[in-house]
Amino acid sequence: MNSETVKAGFIGTGVMGKSMALHLMKEYKNLYVYTRTKEKAKAILENGAKWSASPAEMASNVDVLFTIVGYPHDVEEIYFGQNGILENGKKGLIAVDMTTSKPSLARKIYNEADAKGIHTLDAPVSGGDTGARNGTLSIMVGGDEDIFERAKPLFETFGGNIRYHGKAGSGQHTKMANQIAIATNMIGVCEALVYARKAGLDLEDVLQTISGGAAGSWSLSNLAPRMIAGNFEPGFFVKHFIKDMGIALEEAERMELSLPGLSLAKQLYEELQSQGAENDGTQALFKLWKE
Repeated sequence: MNSETVKAGFIGTGVMGKSMALHLMKEYKNLYVYTRTKEKAKAILENGAKWSASPAEMASNVDVLFTIVGYPHDVEEIYFGQNGILENGKKGLIAVDMTTSKPSLARKIYNEADAKGIHTLDAPVSGGDTGARNGTLSIMVGGDEDIFERAKPLFETFGGNIRYHGKAGSGQHTKMANQIAIATNMIGVCEALVYARKAGLDLEDVLQTISGGAAGSWSLSNLAPRMIAGNFEPGFFVKHFIKDMGIALEEAERMELSLPGLSLAKQLYEELQSQGAENDGTQALFKLWKE
């Protein structure tokens, strides 16, 4: 796609979407944005993006659009119905949903879009607010491979590790595997810090030592320092992580698969949510362990 002539669209400018859209604009100047609260798109509009009044308006105008919203029901609202993307999108449109959502919903969107001559990809991301700001997100893509190849140059503006995983829904399944790995790892990160603190160790020194060994992980390197500093601002919301774990457990049940570690992590995060921390970052799990 010619970056000078292609019209791109971006729906959802929250913690992740804002940075992603700004990176996209550096290469693709002809960018349209929409979000339910226009104020959240202020920084992007001030950088030269154009405003679309609705998903329907955007879909009828652009060549490729990205959506990254909160929940599967938000995705359904944007894609289906009289004012949705699929009813109003022009033939040949490429619509990429980057929300972490249900694999079954990704397949439903793909099938209905295909019948209307619209191409869709499911492409959830990992890397948090840091990866979004740095343009280094991991992007997991499902859909038709030829459409993935056409969209890849746009992915490259905000992604560093971009992989095609197969038919529609495969990107969402890969993201579920990602979230399962993170969920139980977060328990380990918290317990390691609590143990070190109880033993009277310097947490910064411990973190520098163990993060470079076999215990190393993204969460240990990027979120443990925030835990130590008492910084629970969201890079990824607790409420959205609980949503993701629920989807993964639902899919696991459908496949007759038991995931006790994930079940425990979800229970702990729900306890955290009950304490009023749903809008904190996932590193706030550390709050559950008190002296």
